[in-house]
Amino acid sequence: MTVGLLIITHQNIGKTLVEAAYSMLNSRPLEAHTLEVGLDCNTDTLIDKALSLARQIDQGDGVLILSDVYGSTPSNIAMTLLQQPNMAAVSGINLPMLIRVFNYPDLPLPQLADKAKSGGRDGILLHASARNR
Repeated sequence: MTVGLLIITHQNIGKTLVEAAYSMLNSRPLEAHTLEVGLDCNTDTLIDKALSLARQIDQGDGVLILSDVYGSTPSNIAMTLLQQPNMAAVSGINLPMLIRVFNYPDLPLPQLADKAKSGGRDGILLHASARNR
């Protein structure tokens, strides 16, 4: 069994990131399920949908939830799901984070959540020209 992966983002950000990562890796090491949050959404309805998706994809090893902006509706939905057992959430999804998760599909939930966090953080680099130093 593997950890289920649920991505909750504004608009189609999650779907686009998943498609890009699958294309780059030329494989699907984990099946990622996405939930899109529109600007005029009903939060209660989305929480119900997210909970239903999480229950569907949990094969017994838990669910890792990745969301975009911390404090936004997608992140708040993810935080609500943490009331359920065996779930972890990481906000601030980016492509390096997702690729890191896909590269470690067999890790248990706590370690996979740590890989998500480190992949997202380590994938951000500052490049400045010599004139800006």
